[in-house]
Amino acid sequence: MAGLSTNLVHADDSLERVPDVVQPINITTTFKYSDDPEELVIAKQIDDTKISTGRPVYSRLSHPNSTKCEEVLSTLLNGHVVIYNSGLSAFFAALTYYAPKVLSIGNGYHGCHGIANIFTRLNGLKQVTLDVNEIDQHIGKGDVIHLETPVNPEGIAFDIKFFADKAHSKGAFLIVDATFAPPPLQDPFLHGADMVLHSATKYFGGHSDLLAGCLVTKDPEVKYQLVRDRVYLGTNIGNLESYLLLRSLRTYEMRILKQSENATKLVKYLADNIDKYSALEKVYHASLEVDEKPFIKEQLSGGFPPVFSIIVKDPSVARQLPSKLKYFHHATSLGGVESLIEWRAMSDSKVIETLLRVSCGVENVEDMIADFDQALSSFN
Repeated sequence: MAGLSTNLVHADDSLERVPDVVQPINITTTFKYSDDPEELVIAKQIDDTKISTGRPVYSRLSHPNSTKCEEVLSTLLNGHVVIYNSGLSAFFAALTYYAPKVLSIGNGYHGCHGIANIFTRLNGLKQVTLDVNEIDQHIGKGDVIHLETPVNPEGIAFDIKFFADKAHSKGAFLIVDATFAPPPLQDPFLHGADMVLHSATKYFGGHSDLLAGCLVTKDPEVKYQLVRDRVYLGTNIGNLESYLLLRSLRTYEMRILKQSENATKLVKYLADNIDKYSALEKVYHASLEVDEKPFIKEQLSGGFPPVFSIIVKDPSVARQLPSKLKYFHHATSLGGVESLIEWRAMSDSKVIETLLRVSCGVENVEDMIADFDQALSSFN
């Protein structure tokens, strides 16, 4: 069986339509039907399980590069993949598919809470926290537990198996948002997840120049229904974005491993030297939780997330620190080859104003450490 890097480059070779080594951007919205009248099929006889794999008809349904993206991602994510035009579109599609009466959801990404609020407004979706007592009291058959791990923005981890067992004991489903630790760092299916979500904008895209999302399932019938829904939700990935995503996936493994290594080393430095900096109060990262959370070694078997957070002594420090860093752009998002830092209160109204989220890129880690050292030392 071919290795991950080989599959990332060659998994879609069978779908090539032209001899170009780099497949072209298909900017067309519509595709010609077959010239052979005997091959024409009327709408009511179409096999809709082949919407995203058969001969392309209209780009809202599928197009050559969206199909290729799904093929490559399926080898990476160990399941059947449906691609979307953003991570939030993927989450919206997951809730549309499961249509739960109750959703258990943690703090996590504020955008997912916004989607959940829309469902609450439209059809009365009840929302509860991830607290075990609330799950036991409210979650029932057909409901959903949505677990983000590692969680945004801190980068700390939760036990997937625990929540999978809890969901299944209730006849409910577990969706895991694994954006912060995609394979080979973590595979939620190994620990009981029913569906996995990724914002492909982040590490799969890797260059801060595209929006995409995906859902992964082990059941091909679930994929077919997700694709049918996507046709009418109108959330298929665009032509240009899928071309850019394919470009990015070719180098994904080397990027994610470098970013994970950089973050782990930078976190260790900051945690080991926290007393050196008067402005630094706490460092959050899954690598710092291994002793208190035994499941982490098995769950994050391929490495720790490239994102972590720090707490500084007051909001004025949080406001100023990003401008003192040379190699960390002050910007939202994460997953790109360039390192970012964000005063998170600027984009998320629910976080404390002393939290800064850090996304490690592929720069030299010693330069990153020196950069934080000089920036934090300026407050001593």
